[in-house]
Amino acid sequence: MAERRKTLPTSEELRIWRDFIETTEALRSELSSRLQRDSSLSPGDYAVLLALREAEGRQLRSSELAARIGWQRSRLSHQIGRMERRGLIRREECVVDNRGAQVVLTAEGAEAFRNASLPHLRAVWELFVDVLTPDQVAAVGEITAALRTRVKVPRDT
Repeated sequence: MAERRKTLPTSEELRIWRDFIETTEALRSELSSRLQRDSSLSPGDYAVLLALREAEGRQLRSSELAARIGWQRSRLSHQIGRMERRGLIRREECVVDNRGAQVVLTAEGAEAFRNASLPHLRAVWELFVDVLTPDQVAAVGEITAALRTRVKVPRDT
């Protein structure tokens, strides 16, 4: 029994785990609601626009974009279609490889991202940063770094 005990969480560890999961999900849900309300962008829209804004030339091959945001290519394809119809991005043929497409941030997409960023960052500050002490924020960073050693995270931020 002692051998099993070393590989299974205690009741207290499980309680902390559930609190962690439930709290992060509630934070994500609240941030998503505010983003949608304040900017009419979904979290998926924002993730795509952020990745394109940070990319050289504000464009990425669709496969690279999917990898950066940690999505399956089929999910990205549907998202790109919706965003393209709204004028936030456009697809172009890849000049170096005609098998793939480049996803390009449009002027409208860049403006939508700019307009969404300030309210979104204020919400992050209000719901996360302002609630914690500087030492707690640093501890969250250390905890996140430790967890990242065990799971695949799409990008380093």
